[in-house]
Amino acid sequence: MPRNILLITTDQQRYDALGCNGGTLARTPVVDELSSKGLTFRRAYNQSTVCMPARSTILTGQYTRTHGVWANGVPLPADAPSVAGYLAQKAGYRTALIGKAHFEPNHDDTANEWEENARAVRGETGPWRGFDHSLQASHGPSAGFEPMLGHYGYWLAREHPEYLAGFPATMTGAPGGDTGAPEARYNPIPRELYHTDWLADRAIDYLDGLGADEHWFLWLSFPDPHHPFSPPGAELDRVPWQDVELPPEHPGSPELIRKILERKPAHWLAFYEGRWRNQEGAPRSFLPAEFTDDQLREVLAKTAVMNELIDEACGRVLDRVRGRGWEADTDVFFTTDHGDLLGNCGLLFKGPFPTDALMRLPFVWRPAPSAGVVPAEIAEPVGHLDLAPTFCQIAGVEPPDWMEGEPLPTAPGSGRERVLSEYDSKVPGIAMHMRTIYRDGWLATVYEPSTIGQPTGLEELVGPGVLESYGVEYDGTEGELYNVEDDPHQWENRWDEPSARTLRDDLVRDLYDHLPEAGPHRLRVEAVS
Repeated sequence: MPRNILLITTDQQRYDALGCNGGTLARTPVVDELSSKGLTFRRAYNQSTVCMPARSTILTGQYTRTHGVWANGVPLPADAPSVAGYLAQKAGYRTALIGKAHFEPNHDDTANEWEENARAVRGETGPWRGFDHSLQASHGPSAGFEPMLGHYGYWLAREHPEYLAGFPATMTGAPGGDTGAPEARYNPIPRELYHTDWLADRAIDYLDGLGADEHWFLWLSFPDPHHPFSPPGAELDRVPWQDVELPPEHPGSPELIRKILERKPAHWLAFYEGRWRNQEGAPRSFLPAEFTDDQLREVLAKTAVMNELIDEACGRVLDRVRGRGWEADTDVFFTTDHGDLLGNCGLLFKGPFPTDALMRLPFVWRPAPSAGVVPAEIAEPVGHLDLAPTFCQIAGVEPPDWMEGEPLPTAPGSGRERVLSEYDSKVPGIAMHMRTIYRDGWLATVYEPSTIGQPTGLEELVGPGVLESYGVEYDGTEGELYNVEDDPHQWENRWDEPSARTLRDDLVRDLYDHLPEAGPHRLRVEAVS
């Protein structure tokens, strides 16, 4: 018999943000309980460390090279397959997406060219991308200028415009807070008006509108804890930043940071020292070498507050599921699109940095109690790719041929060996191309030859300057290799060690043996973000 499906995602949340994964800064009892009663995947990885590609993989069940969204600013084609549409068509599910979508560009869509944004302008919440109900929210009500972002932005501008200024714009890096940390701000907005609780309210409204016997798939997508770091100010005393210790993956001094980064490919140290701009993953103004310990503490504290609010919002939605009598027949998933460096090697934000900080996911599945699945921790590697076919299995329908993953295992011993991830730069002057495999406790990343100056479409939007080299170019011999069991923070790059050569070459062969062929035509970048 088909069961209901509640998929909860966050944005830019690290694996260790949850108590069930060893996190100690934020209290996450709701998701921790899901973990204790369900399946906790210890080695889940995304198929891309960037928002739009990762989210498109969740929706389609395809690798980035298949669905075509290889970078932010590349819109998912309107005719792309959708697991939501498939469940509706083949199993009669009611389907909804409430929260951040980001299958299409949003922050710089001032003309509302993309349907994802235009729907909010029109106030439409009807059918879109296989969902019969969909309303959106982003990290704030706007990008710092008109127009508003998503249904939440227009709602706040209409109902409570006095709180619009409490959200700093994303990707500006503007200093704020107590320490001058990038994109930190005291936000006076009441908690009940902040997008986390607003989205939980909308999810509850949706559930209340369903018939007791209807089967449903609800994707509840929170924009936090992605920067800006501006949760409701009244909640900040939950985690005083002055009491926060530096995370263990922070080396502790500039000297040690440089020593570690010198063993990695050139852009790592160049980013830290400000000789290379991480234009795709961080504000242009952010200089890691000037990022102070206290600023990191404030960022960590505000991130922890956002994580706690998400956890409590999940609890309210799950309470309503129980109240409607659905708990016994509802599968609950909790994950994110990608992580954040958050102090790893002294760095912040995201970008072309193939480490567990960005690729390893919080990944919890509490199967419906009626399914009779025994709680377990599963060490075998899985990925976003596997969500869509798992939803099909729950719904009692065969996964379609266009899905490239496999249903998630429900017990250890599945025999799964590997999971793959990719990163491609949309900026022609950066032009990095990375292919990563996790297998047998090792994380290996191939740096394919840079394509400096090769047009992507971005140059038509911002000018020909982005075609010029940003100062780092790779010839295809570079890479990264880590034993993540012995080196959990990925400080010891063993790519060039003679003793690791045989293992490295075997991992690389395995990687390319299992990556699908890329499509003949790469989609163009059509927006900045």
